[in-house]
Amino acid sequence: MPDPNLQLPAQVTATALGPWPGQDPVEATRIIRGELGSPHLPFLAELPDRGVGADAIGRTASLLVDLAVDVQPHGWRIVDRPGRDLVRARSALSTDINVLADVAGEEESAADEFKVQLRGPLSLAAGLHLHNGERALIDYGARRDIAASLAAGVGAHLAKVSAAVPGARLVVQLDEPDIASVLAGTIPTSSGYRTLRSIPGHEVTELWHVVVDALREAGAAEIAIAVPEIEAPFERIMSAGADAIAVPLRALTTRQWEQLAEAVEAGKRLWAGALQADGPGGVPKASDVVESVRRPWQQLGLPIAALATVRVTPSGGLESQSPAAATEVLTRLTQVADGLNQLALG
Repeated sequence: MPDPNLQLPAQVTATALGPWPGQDPVEATRIIRGELGSPHLPFLAELPDRGVGADAIGRTASLLVDLAVDVQPHGWRIVDRPGRDLVRARSALSTDINVLADVAGEEESAADEFKVQLRGPLSLAAGLHLHNGERALIDYGARRDIAASLAAGVGAHLAKVSAAVPGARLVVQLDEPDIASVLAGTIPTSSGYRTLRSIPGHEVTELWHVVVDALREAGAAEIAIAVPEIEAPFERIMSAGADAIAVPLRALTTRQWEQLAEAVEAGKRLWAGALQADGPGGVPKASDVVESVRRPWQQLGLPIAALATVRVTPSGGLESQSPAAATEVLTRLTQVADGLNQLALG
């Protein structure tokens, strides 16, 4: 049984961001673990096609402690007592973990690592609504309560996942898809007639720290914060204590690449969203994806051997793909990882 505290050998690995097509957790789990065997990073599939409670907001909100949520016409709302939508979300997540345990238990050799995804506290606050219908993001106290509640709930969640994949090194991906809008003050109010005030950068860092520290205490061996490339706050991610930055590569500016190089030199890991699965030409060639990582890496003067710290991912979720196409993406990602490893190892 692998030691979860053991530092794994440095090599490029592949993973995906979490969203997966279809409604069958058994099929999804078998495919993901089959394609992303060691040394790669299998993950707990998110199946939004299952409906209410399987979406990213509802899934993460089901972990909150002392904060109940339910679905209202405008979306998920914080309520006084748990309703059927919260029960449904918790049930779906519990089912997924049970399925994981069954599938992992049938394997001859267990994966060394396993990943779960959570919506980060700022995007969660943007996606939850208060009693008056306004987004929780508008209220300073609500933002802090949500971060604290999420921090209180992650320990039990990771314990259940760890029991399903005994001995695996747990990796957590905190998704912050709305972070640029949160910082810029462009999140619309519920009415849509105006926008919410921007959240100060120091508060973003503080709230991330609350959740990152709780994840660390709960046994997470690696924590990545995933953000879109537009106005990505890399320095904030580093300050929050995360181990890795997950970001699509397709539209990064030269300045952003320089910031990523600084992060790598500071010991942070890059999760490179290098494979665009939804392009007009279908899944790109492995050699083209390898080149899209190698070229800027070497232009920045980073040592080619340091590529071994990279994880490669798609540039977005795979929920809009067919199961066959999503599987092809995972296959291609492992080929990309192999190509980058060959460069890194000389």
